[in-house]
Order: sequence, then structure tokens, then C-alpha cells
Amino acid sequence: MKLDILCLGEAMVEFNQTGGPNSDQYLRGFGGDTSNCAIAASRQGARTGYCTLLGRDPFGDLLLDLWKSEGVATDGVGRHDSAPTGIYFVTHTDKGHAFTYYRKGSAASRMTPADLPVSLLQDTAMLHVSGISLAISPEMRETVMTAIDIMRKAGRKVSFDTNLRLKLWSADEARPHVDAALALSDIAIPSLEDSTALTGLDDPVAILDLYRGRGIPLVVLKCGAAGVMVADAGGRWRIAGHKVPTVDATGAGDCFDGAFLAEIVRGASPLEAAAYANAAAALTTIGYGAVAPIPRRAAVEAFFRSMGRAEPEPV
Repeated sequence: MKLDILCLGEAMVEFNQTGGPNSDQYLRGFGGDTSNCAIAASRQGARTGYCTLLGRDPFGDLLLDLWKSEGVATDGVGRHDSAPTGIYFVTHTDKGHAFTYYRKGSAASRMTPADLPVSLLQDTAMLHVSGISLAISPEMRETVMTAIDIMRKAGRKVSFDTNLRLKLWSADEARPHVDAALALSDIAIPSLEDSTALTGLDDPVAILDLYRGRGIPLVVLKCGAAGVMVADAGGRWRIAGHKVPTVDATGAGDCFDGAFLAEIVRGASPLEAAAYANAAAALTTIGYGAVAPIPRRAAVEAFFRSMGRAEPEPV
């Protein structure tokens, strides 16, 4: 295999407010859920790559430089001659963080199945995509589903994070497309908030049972500060969250995805991988931005030595 994990979607340049709700200072960084995932997995030691379109602009250049510095392969990255690279702003209030996007008509949103690196997909162990990848345009939606089909025909694995963004589409609009992707996935990594909006259920156990009942082999339900729940053919488990001095939760779920998948391809069990990713996601909330605070393996292992591992409990 050339790659352990190939992530497909849209990457953007981020401007994150620092210094409090009234601050006029913004820290430039990077975002895009599947790009964050690729970087998180790379920082844990996995061989990762990214697949997208970028504009021929300075922001696109910055992203290529980022991936090069992070060891994320860019064989699947193309450039669009007229569409821009997306950007977004993160602002903070007492109620949490909010996103303002400038991504309509972006290069990534114009990606079509013809832009897919078919041979690279076929030579990759796992594809990771998300609900945001489905939401940004009908063209990208078709591209994602085509990529999933290529992976399945090649006997490879597919991971899917529901990542519902109601600024991009409503839950009713998203539901059939998300369900179609979930049905073709080997690993589902939804959040509790997304799952409630998409299924109408608020009980985590009921959500796990619903998704498992649809034939998804492994379901990993992210529950924010409460931790994570895991369900597969062997049962259901809960792993408690870690208490850390959180300042910015931007990208924490993406960090979880990358750390979890990196552990899976490394040979860890789902429970071992979930416990590891649970700690990595907690650590990423103690700094600002989606990418800069993502921990490397040494930091996660040091955290376990000082704080201990959260043990899974059957539910």
C-alpha cells in the first residue's frame, strides 16, 4: 500500500480570533475537517495523503506548504485556474465558538469524479470522507460517492464522519445523502449532536444500536467532553472524557478522527484506538486553531503517563 489513509474534501485557510470575544486579533491557521484529520493521523505516524482542488492563489500555496511540512502526500491535490481556495473565520463568545465561511464557489466545491486519483485510491488502505465533503456542492457529493465506490470495488476500507454543518444544508437535506454514505462505510464516526439532528434520537445507546442495525461494522460516537462510545459486533462501551483547560474546541473532532484511524491502521483494537483518540482530542482543545494544537504521539503518551488512561466500560 502506498498510503494508510487518504482524506478527501475541502481544506481552507483559517483566521481564528484570539484574546477574547472583543479582540480584533486573528491568528492565521488552517482548517477543513478532512485535512485536519490527515494531519492528525500523520502526526501519530500514519502514512497519509490528501485529495482536493485548490485555487491558484496564495492560500492554496500555503496549504500545499502545510501538507509538505506535515508529511501529508499531495499526489491527489489539483489546482483550479479560476476558482479560489476557501477561507473562514472563527470567533469566540461565552457560549462557545462560531464559524463564518467564505467558500461558495471554491475550487474544492468544483471537484468532479474526473479529478479523482483512481490509482492512488486503489493503492490506499482507507479512505476518509465526511458530511461536509457531501455538503459543499452536488459535484463534490458525486465525487465523494464515486471515491467510496472505487474503494469498495478495490476491497479497501471507508471511514465516514457525519460532520453536519447546518450553514451548508439542513438536516432534512443532509439525511438521505449522509445515510447513503454511512451504508457504504466500514467505520462511522458521528458526533452525538449530529446524530440527534439526523436521527431524532438523543440516547447514545439508541443511536449506536440504530447505526449498528443498519449494518455498519464499527460505530464510534463522539460525545464531546463526556468522551466517546464504541459499538461493534462484540458489544458497546463508554470511555469517559478527560478534563483539560479548554480554550478552543475547533477541530477537536477532526483530531479524534485522525488519531483513531491512525491507531486502527497501526493494528490497535477499536477500544484502544478510541481511548487514544479521546486523549488526543482533549489535548487539541488547550490551544487555538484547528491544526497547531494537534498533538504528536509523544505528547499523547506523556498525557497517559501523567493522567492515566480512561478505561472502557460496557454499556
